[in-house]
Amino acid sequence: MTIRVLVADDQSMVREGFSVLLNAMPDIEVAGEAVNGREAVDRVAELRPDVVLMDIRMPEMNGIEATRAIVASDAGTKVLVLTTFDLDEYVYEALRAGASGFLLKDASARQLADGVRLVADGEALLAPTVTKRLIAEFSKLAATGVKAPVQARVGDLTERETEVLVLVAQGLSNGEIAEHLVVAESTVKTHVSRVLVKLGLRDRTQAAVFAYEARLVTPG
Repeated sequence: MTIRVLVADDQSMVREGFSVLLNAMPDIEVAGEAVNGREAVDRVAELRPDVVLMDIRMPEMNGIEATRAIVASDAGTKVLVLTTFDLDEYVYEALRAGASGFLLKDASARQLADGVRLVADGEALLAPTVTKRLIAEFSKLAATGVKAPVQARVGDLTERETEVLVLVAQGLSNGEIAEHLVVAESTVKTHVSRVLVKLGLRDRTQAAVFAYEARLVTPG
């Protein structure tokens, strides 16, 4: 099935460059482009793409606000944030707003395409070289203390579900978690699904952020 993508960036060269790279892939099609966050929200409602490549800094409505609006619209569209800096403070806010991950703008064509595929498939994409560092750094800034509601939500999890949540936050895939826990991958998928439902989270990315905010994972 072809993955339909919307490219949202206020720089025409960036939009055109990503569009050319993605359209060259046999399983990916650029359904449209947007020059700012407000237009991105409107285009998602119109085109219903599978994934939005979302720049953070855009006029009229920035990428964080646009991401929040798209997630709230329940269109089923995943957001993949694009950033120039791996420790961009706004990336963390975009993840909290519901983005499924982020990718650096200097990513290779293969990394870009693979990222789109992963996010479209419901996985989290947090650039491998900076994932844990980024979440850890900005969780420390955002979570100066654990709020009671957060503690209560953690208490709803079983011991195994909490263990799975911690491993998700550490960046492990379902297969790697299954190997670590010596269980079937299907069992891991079931645990992950239950964790998301119990915590009211939409995907693995939000689960990872939650784990850091709840101090289940030690930043570092």
